Amino acid sequence: MKILQLIPELEAGGAERTTIDVAQAIVDSGGEALVASLGGRMEEELAAVGGELIRLDMKTKNPLTIVTNSRRLAALAHERGVDIIHARSRAPAWSGLEAARRAEIPFVTTYHGTYNARTGLKRFYNSVMARGDAVIANSHFIADHVRAEHYKVLAEKRADLSHLHVIPRGVDLARLDPARVDPLEVDSLRSAWLDGRGGPVILLPARLTAWKGQMLAIDAVAALAGRLPGPAPVLVCAGDAQGRDAYVDQLRSHAAETGVALVLPGHVADMARAYMAADIVINPSLEPEAFGRTLAEAMAMERPVIAAAHGGPLEILAGTQTGWLFAPGSDADLAEQMKAVLDLDAEAKKLRGHLARQRVIAHYSREALQGSTLRVYRELLDYKP
Repeated sequence: MKILQLIPELEAGGAERTTIDVAQAIVDSGGEALVASLGGRMEEELAAVGGELIRLDMKTKNPLTIVTNSRRLAALAHERGVDIIHARSRAPAWSGLEAARRAEIPFVTTYHGTYNARTGLKRFYNSVMARGDAVIANSHFIADHVRAEHYKVLAEKRADLSHLHVIPRGVDLARLDPARVDPLEVDSLRSAWLDGRGGPVILLPARLTAWKGQMLAIDAVAALAGRLPGPAPVLVCAGDAQGRDAYVDQLRSHAAETGVALVLPGHVADMARAYMAADIVINPSLEPEAFGRTLAEAMAMERPVIAAAHGGPLEILAGTQTGWLFAPGSDADLAEQMKAVLDLDAEAKKLRGHLARQRVIAHYSREALQGSTLRVYRELLDYKP
């Protein structure tokens, strides 16, 4: 198979990681993996798995550039004998849809987010992600959302909606394995974060943007601090600001006002070590997460996880046997759940951690993602819409 994936950038994030994972699966199966993108820090990883970067401005929403890109992609598909175009974001999907039509090849989309729409025009713009010959949702929550938002668009392709597939994101269980992390490196990172302060480390891994809940986390840690017998917790918000300097300033000011020790390390390349350096990993997003990749990753590292009780995390945690849930938007409830985790004895934490990793192994492995995606490709190449 020759598969052309489309994604705006290759910086960091779940969609980008999935692009690399699928490229690896394509190459390992004897195919060719092309990725059209602006590129970014993950370019070397793409090259390492045998993928090829086609550098195009797939991030732009400029209509003229989208049209130009569609022509370039169609020409590329003809020249390279591409079998399928697979889009992972809306702007490149519009280019990819037209290119696939011109090249007369199947078009696949992966619906990576809720893409909320407040107007009919925005809903139409979002609908491109439901126009694939195969549409992949990264959770059952997202599949339900796609059916609710774009039922008519889906039904135009197949009335039974059998082309809508649920394929959760995958975790690299070899890379994210507690047994493979050097304890000395974990201690070094933890010491750097604590900077002599002591206390538990609360890790929030996400890009720095308001809906990810960093402000809520600061309030929760402030509420928790007075309820602990020892030193106050340190909150580590690990992720890129992506130019949101004003928001970073707001976070620092709010932390100072509430007396919370806040660490903003930016992008962290070695997340396995980061998870192990944390006492708790939280996902306090104010809006429902499509999936919740960092939760699954932290669970693979056997760390205690707490998430807002909406969206994809409800599927990942599957009740309270592998993690803790709190009322979305409630800093008081988040503080309560963090206190519950910190009050657990070591044996109980170990058991919960073991159960968490086993759940990820069973349901959210990278191999499962790769195998399911390749099956969708193969079915499409047999099926002529």
